[in-house]
Amino acid sequence: MAHLEGRSAVITGGAQGIGFAIAEAFVKEGARVVLGDLDPEATQAAASRLGGPDVAIAVRCDVTSSSEVDALLHRTLAAFGSLDVMVNNAGITRDAGLRTMTESQFDDVINVHLKGTWHGTRLAAAVMRERGAGVIVNVSSLSGKVGMAGQTNYSAAKAGIVGLTKAAAKELAHHGVRVNAIQPGLIRSKMTESMPQRAWDQKMSEIPMRRPGEPAEVAAVALFLASDLSSYMTGAVLEVTGGRFM
Repeated sequence: MAHLEGRSAVITGGAQGIGFAIAEAFVKEGARVVLGDLDPEATQAAASRLGGPDVAIAVRCDVTSSSEVDALLHRTLAAFGSLDVMVNNAGITRDAGLRTMTESQFDDVINVHLKGTWHGTRLAAAVMRERGAGVIVNVSSLSGKVGMAGQTNYSAAKAGIVGLTKAAAKELAHHGVRVNAIQPGLIRSKMTESMPQRAWDQKMSEIPMRRPGEPAEVAAVALFLASDLSSYMTGAVLEVTGGRFM
């Protein structure tokens, strides 16, 4: 039997990149997925690529809005009858040094990553605890472990997600709800491949495996955490980094 057969999963930021790779992995393992993202057209196209409304639906969602996240979850319940897995993946970057970063740039990143993950965690938990089962997977980053120059906003948000994950895991364990996090490192994407060559080379020199990760490799870890393969794990933070900054 497929690892997620008969289960329903919500993935924020699911229209592209790591989020879409997670959705692909889940669908292959029998799940029905709901993609929440800001771009309705891109999200609908992603859902169609996954197989259409029988297995994947698209919902416009701004994760900084509690009401929109709540609507996303209720759409899932209406469409598929259950909420078994919540993946809080939506994110943005607004990189700048301390001297030049604006308050707006700081707030935007904190609101999407940290507040958005808080909305997703607490609202999904409210549904899951009623039935005594569920899994929440939060996407942090290696930046939340070591801190990255030019990313005080992003590093703070991603570190905050780790703390949020551990605190929520302690609160929800006795309700049958598991909460874990993933910290990806340098993952190949349009954004990372557009960085200056010098920056790319510097990051590559820090990776013992001497290659970037692929979105599918992060998705495989999300699948592990979402499934019964990790049934005795909660409050864990798994690094997907090729050994960078061990």
